[in-house]
Amino acid sequence: MASNKQKFNWKFPVLITFITFIIAALLSAYSQSVLTNISVIYIAFILLVFIILIGILFDIIGVAVAAANPAPLHAKASRKIPGATIALGMIKNADRVSNICNDVVGDIAGTLSGGVGAAIAANIIFSAAHGGAWLPSVLMSGVVAALTVGGKAFGKSFAINNADTILFTVGKIIYGLKYIFTFRFLKKR
Repeated sequence: MASNKQKFNWKFPVLITFITFIIAALLSAYSQSVLTNISVIYIAFILLVFIILIGILFDIIGVAVAAANPAPLHAKASRKIPGATIALGMIKNADRVSNICNDVVGDIAGTLSGGVGAAIAANIIFSAAHGGAWLPSVLMSGVVAALTVGGKAFGKSFAINNADTILFTVGKIIYGLKYIFTFRFLKKR
């Protein structure tokens, strides 16, 4: 009797762990250096919302790749519609794509948003002339958690119900980026 189990590939988890460490450390250092130079708190809030939205967007893509139906994409790929083949490749590698989108990008965004939120709270505390220094920190933690969890809850439902469309759109975007960068690279030669 043949087994359908695949052999565990330990190289991908080790590689993704190392890459995640490097990316997280670099982005954290960059965001902290940006935050120390920002004197206007509104810009820091915009940065925070941007980081949270990136985490939600990649969570949507990670769920969509796991829930997508390849049949409509096969039909589009057979008609040579740009992006369909890329979307099918994402489905074929759904475990890796989902891991990168949900875990790598999602967890890095979560960690960064926590750090940015703490920096904003610290800025508010230091600029406040009165007591109650714990309140901004508690409120900021609550806001970051609520936006992240609420956004991802909405995103998961949206991704499951629109998985094929989301994945095809991501495939078209990747196709377009590959075309633009390949064209520019070849044009400069």
